[in-house]
Amino acid sequence: MKLKEDMNPLLLQVFRSVVWVYSVITFIPWYFLSGASNNLERANRIKARSVSGLPLGPYRATNSQDKLVAWMHPNVDTLDKMFKYAASRFPQRDCLGTREVLSEEDEIQPNGKVFKKVILGNYNWLSYEEAYEAAKCFGSGLAALGLKPQCKIAIFCETRAEWMLVAQACFMYNFQLVTLYSTLGPMAIAHGLNETEITHIITSKDLLQSRLKAIVCDVPRLQYIIVVDSKPTSWPNIPRGITVYSMDAVKEIGAKPENIAVNRSQPESSDIAVIMYTSGSTGIPKGVMVSHGNIIAGITGMAERIPNLNESDTYIGYLPLAHVLELSAELVCISHGCSIGYSSPQTLADQSTKIKKGSKGDTSVLKPTLMAAVPEIMDRIYKNVMTKVEEMSKLQRTLFALAYNYKMEQISKGYSTPLCDSLVFKRVRALLGGNTRVLLSGGAPLSAATQRFMNICLCCPVGQGYGLTETCGAGTISEMWDYSTGRVGAPLVCSEMKLKDWEEGGYYSTDKPNPRGEILIGGPNVTMGYYKNETKNCEDFYVDENGQRWFCTGDIGEVHTDGCLKIIDRKKDLVKLQAGEYVSLGKVEAVLKNCSLIDNICAYANSDQSYVISFVVPNHKQLMALAEQVQVRGTWEEMCNNSQMEKEVLRIITEAALSAKMERFEIPKKIRLSSEPWTPETGLVTDAFKLKRKELKSHYQEDIERMYGGK
Repeated sequence: MKLKEDMNPLLLQVFRSVVWVYSVITFIPWYFLSGASNNLERANRIKARSVSGLPLGPYRATNSQDKLVAWMHPNVDTLDKMFKYAASRFPQRDCLGTREVLSEEDEIQPNGKVFKKVILGNYNWLSYEEAYEAAKCFGSGLAALGLKPQCKIAIFCETRAEWMLVAQACFMYNFQLVTLYSTLGPMAIAHGLNETEITHIITSKDLLQSRLKAIVCDVPRLQYIIVVDSKPTSWPNIPRGITVYSMDAVKEIGAKPENIAVNRSQPESSDIAVIMYTSGSTGIPKGVMVSHGNIIAGITGMAERIPNLNESDTYIGYLPLAHVLELSAELVCISHGCSIGYSSPQTLADQSTKIKKGSKGDTSVLKPTLMAAVPEIMDRIYKNVMTKVEEMSKLQRTLFALAYNYKMEQISKGYSTPLCDSLVFKRVRALLGGNTRVLLSGGAPLSAATQRFMNICLCCPVGQGYGLTETCGAGTISEMWDYSTGRVGAPLVCSEMKLKDWEEGGYYSTDKPNPRGEILIGGPNVTMGYYKNETKNCEDFYVDENGQRWFCTGDIGEVHTDGCLKIIDRKKDLVKLQAGEYVSLGKVEAVLKNCSLIDNICAYANSDQSYVISFVVPNHKQLMALAEQVQVRGTWEEMCNNSQMEKEVLRIITEAALSAKMERFEIPKKIRLSSEPWTPETGLVTDAFKLKRKELKSHYQEDIERMYGGK
């Protein structure tokens, strides 16, 4: 999407002439020195082909047509071997880093709320050798506390270095690690712990006090709680029969000669490494059984798509490690000797909510070269920057728009713009530290506008990926020199995909111009199934005549002529309206989220009704500006409950929908504005910010009845 160039036509023509002359003078030497011809050739080449020659597939990457790849290093087929390989190859390299907390203080906001602000120092690092030894001692300590090989241990903790050390200890000693999102509700947490019969759990001081303490009585088998925080603390009100240890105390037990000398039981490739509980976006969380071999295959496929990945790279870890995207990304980095610096969404950037004004956020200190993000976070960066652009003077805004549009034109041809990058986009790039060379997007579809913004303003490629917990997060990732938008790339070298006809939705592999259907993913990265859920296993997984394991995703895709995949629909998001039209709720949301007035949106439709409705979290700044235009006054809550404001927002949404060429029946006819943002803490979205439709429906039940005329 081009930005508006608000300039006198004559001056605009002069500017374009200057740019044209500059381009002509610099093009030939730059073209040959930069390797632009190679990049363009790579972007346009065929990336995957159907092995059978049929449009339904299976499709494989062109460099894995004969055989799918299951591991990256010979004989390194388990996660403990992978960590040992990294520790022996990169012993003194920085492995896991944590920022020192210099001070904390409470800051009172104008509305009376109190926000905790922190001033953070530099990163303190564990080398690969130190991290390996720490994990070994911790695993030895767990064994000394009675944990046996192939027994389960749960982790319920924020993303931090200790999380990864715990995971590596479990991989070494063949303990099955049960992961739970730190934002799951009490019932979901208790369900996961009881279903897996947990006796040992690892958590943080904050989560023990705020979440776990209330449910420990509902987990009858629980015997040990291990707290990762180093500060010794007393733990009142913990039921009798449960012993609380600090992580350091367990490491000390494990380091004792009589314990560290005990031979450990090494895992096989087929042994379960992780039972990863899903975020529960469609109901009670399911535990996905992931083997060592599954994860090794998945990270092998991912690593192949990141060019020049090596020990000089630095990755910033802040997404939930209980999510397959973050866990896989960090394991990819460890397999190549990269440094991982830990962060959180509240301390990520200089402007983040917990960073004291005037002090530096984590990206400014760490300056990462690699980063993973979910679309929700990238959408926020996009909207924040574009809001600041709107506040610029007319001249500044026009110059930004000219540079933006010029670069958009150049990257669509496969060319770079070093002058624009250094003069115009340097400050925007600095938001993520200034050194980011690869940004990986996953967890949900990324809008074309946001992806293009990231390419242009952050001056780095966005590798948009597609995968699920059930496939170790691996399925497809777009190549870094492919600057097309709206696609998720070709299959990874570890996986293949097929299209299955879906008659109800009208999607067939024989469709023209591109074959379409439900996406099925096969390969060594496809997991072992759901824990204690044979019914769902039979529904969602199957093994073909060649012994290949497949997962039925429920997502609808189309395969382009170069072998790249585009996600176009989802079976569970499809609702048939009263008059027989099918509406994809996900498509409605994806289109309307590009509207600057919307921070988040959930579309809803009943099959016995003739129209779509929506719940909308409006952008605070944009809504207040709109209220001023229409002369509506009041508090934020009053604005969101004002019927006139609802009508004005609906008008703007409708205009955005029509300009995006949405069908009339897809456009919401009524909306409800929400004054409260949807965060994982509210239980209305997952940790990856995917909508929890069931919870949202319950939360807004009265509004649904009102909008459909029941009240």
